This record gives sequence, structure tokens and C-alpha cells, in this order.
Amino acid sequence: MAADRQSDEAWMARAVALAEGGRGTTGPNPMVGAVLVRDGRVVGEGFHLAAGQPHAETLALAAAGPLAAGATCYVTLEPCAHHGRTPPCVDALLAAGVARVVVAVPDPDPRVAGAGLARLAAAGVQVTVGAGADAAADQNAAYLTHRRLGRPRITLKAAASLDGKVAAPDGTSQWITGPAARSDAHRLRAEADAVCVGAGTAMADDPRLTVRLDGYAGRQPLRVLVDATGRVGADGRLFDGEAPTLVATTATASAAAFDAWKAAGAEVLVCPQADRPGSRGPGRGGPGNPTTAQPVEGAVPWHPMGPGEPRSVGAFGGPSVGQGVDLGALTAALGERGVLELLVEGGPRLQASFWAAGLADRLIWYLAPLVIGGDGAPGLLGGDGAATLAAAGRLRLASVDRLGDDLRLVAYPRPTGRQQAPPRTPPGRSSRKGDADVHRDR
Repeated sequence: MAADRQSDEAWMARAVALAEGGRGTTGPNPMVGAVLVRDGRVVGEGFHLAAGQPHAETLALAAAGPLAAGATCYVTLEPCAHHGRTPPCVDALLAAGVARVVVAVPDPDPRVAGAGLARLAAAGVQVTVGAGADAAADQNAAYLTHRRLGRPRITLKAAASLDGKVAAPDGTSQWITGPAARSDAHRLRAEADAVCVGAGTAMADDPRLTVRLDGYAGRQPLRVLVDATGRVGADGRLFDGEAPTLVATTATASAAAFDAWKAAGAEVLVCPQADRPGSRGPGRGGPGNPTTAQPVEGAVPWHPMGPGEPRSVGAFGGPSVGQGVDLGALTAALGERGVLELLVEGGPRLQASFWAAGLADRLIWYLAPLVIGGDGAPGLLGGDGAATLAAAGRLRLASVDRLGDDLRLVAYPRPTGRQQAPPRTPPGRSSRKGDADVHRDR
């Protein structure tokens, strides 16, 4: 049995490695790899590349042909048992006569959620779950977060001096880190579905938020500008047409700002306002306990205001930390449109609001070997911060890597023990993948 477990782990590691071929291209679908093994050798393998294209299992079966009969299929995510853009993978596995299916992690999508495993077992296929589970779950962390919580996985990314300053007192910040760290940050953008900045950063840096890697020809992420009051003009590089732009604002922004943003080709999302600066409200999550927005009667509705008629999709409240846009409503709206991975790049006040709202799933900080010092230089997280050491957010430091002269730290908030809110379904919408246009595949 120990040898069987080791063999399962080894073959699943190959499936996980295959699935990496779809990184940055599969959204809103997960990355999935599949390997068919018969008599100790691979007879077919494949990975899912993009929504609407064949799934990993069907590609592996096609490669194996008649050799799939009696084989073992190693797949990184539970096979689907429903019709989307493609037929159910379970049907294909059964038709091919696969004898055993080894699954790394179950699929939490409500249309799957054990149904694929149950159908296979009912048909007499031997089913094993859990081989390579940690690696597969890490690989699909964004997808799993989205399906479980109804919002993207949220990464706070920042570059700072060794003493934690993100800019000098005069506001200059380009460039704190070196070329290797900046290239790695562009890799993160390429893997993200959306990249987010606040109004202050947009005005200070005029960022493009596009992927600018040598030879990169993939899609550009959605650029999200959080501007509650309409401070950012539409003449900056966020409105250059190189990538789609969404402005998340509130009803306090002027009609002139709305018109300018829309005339520049941006989509405008009207969100509820946060209750009051720094408020958490009863029962809201802290760091490590992401919460989802809940319906609030009488809240300002958020709705897209792009080309064509505005579409009202409901009114939501939620974590209300900091001034301006309700971040719970914003992340729920992004989740509804199929954004699995949200990269928050700045500035310190916006990142502090995400952190205090419990809407930070991962921190990636690049630290450069320089010291800025001084009280006038902004730090990594703005706002009031923790009042006491006991109230400080605890992190699990996952990795520290050297990139040129700089360090890259990856950390995850530690759970606080509070119960997470269940996924939220907007009024008139289903959280099930497949019921909204962006989810009609896997």
C-alpha cells in the first residue's frame, strides 16, 4: 500500500506539472492536468489550456485511444459531471473504460461538489482522493477561493525599502527594486485576471498596469481603479486602451467624472460607500478571515455603466473599512464576472483597507537593500494599523527568495478562528459556474 501511495503521488506530481501549462490562460476555469497510466507507463496525458477548449481528461483520453481501457487516470481536480461548453468528463472516462481514477482535490463548484466522484464510484470505477492534494490546491488556490467564497483570491503586492518604505518623502518610488523584482511583478500581472490600484497611486504614478514582459503575447488583465469621489482624470495611462479598465466608484463622484471615464472607454461600477472610516462593524472578519458582501436594504446599487444600457445587478454592503468604495461589494462584483485572481498593487491606504477588511489572502512584498527612513515616508500599509501588539495580524511566511539584489517575501495571513461567511449569490444571479456567461465551461 505504501508503494501504491508513492506511485500515486509521483504520477499526480506529473499531472500537476502538466497543469502549469494553463497558468494565466484558463480563467475563469481552473488549471487541470491529467495523466493516463497503464501497466506502469503513460499512455496519454493533457492539460486544460483555456475556457471553451477541451478539458485535460478528454485530451489524455484522445491521446491514449484504446489503451485507456483498464488504465488509471490521475487528474488534479475532480472530473466534471455536467454539460457546459463541453460534455461531462465523467462520461468520457466511463466510455473509455478507465478502471481507476485518482483525484487530487474535489471541485467545490456547486455543479460538481462530489457528483463526479459519486458517478464514477457508482459505475464501478475505483476512486482515490487526496494524492498530491497540497500541490494541486496551491496551484488552484485562486479558483478554489472563488468557488468557495464567491470572490477572487486577493494578493497584496508591494515594493519597499528594507525599512518598509514604499516611497521617499517627496513621493518618488521609481524604482525602489531592481529589474529582476520588477520582472517578477509583471509575471504576477500576467497570472492575474485583474490588477487594482487606488486613486492616490493613480495620480502619483500614472501607472499602466499592463504586462510588459519580453515576448509576452497573452491577454492583459482587467485594470481596476478604486476612486470613490472622482479624483482621477481620464487622461492618464489607465485609459490608454492598451487593456480594459474598470473604475470602481460611489454615487459621490460627479457626473462629469462618470462621463469622462465612459468617454475614455472605461466601464464604471457604482459601489456602496463604506460606513465610516476604519469601521469593522459587528461580526466582520479580520485578516485571514475573508468575508463576502451581504445584501443591505437601501444601499447604493453597484452596476456596470459601459457601452449600452446600464445593468442593475443588486445592492450589497459588507466589510466597510476606510473611506470610499465598499471593498466587499467590489470583490463580490469582480467574482461574479469571473475574476479569479485579483492583484492589489497600491497604494498603502488601499492595501490597508483590504487587509483590515479581511480581504487579503496572500502578501507578496519585494524588499530592496536601501534605507529611506524618516516619518514622512509612507510605509507598506497605511491607516491606523493595530493598536496593540496582541492585535497585530499574524502571518505564515511561505518563502523568501533572492531576486537580483532584492528579496521577495510571500506570506499568508494565519486564521483567527472566526467562521468564514458562506459564498453570496447576488439577487437574480446564481453563484453556480455555468449560469453566468463567464462560467459556461467547466
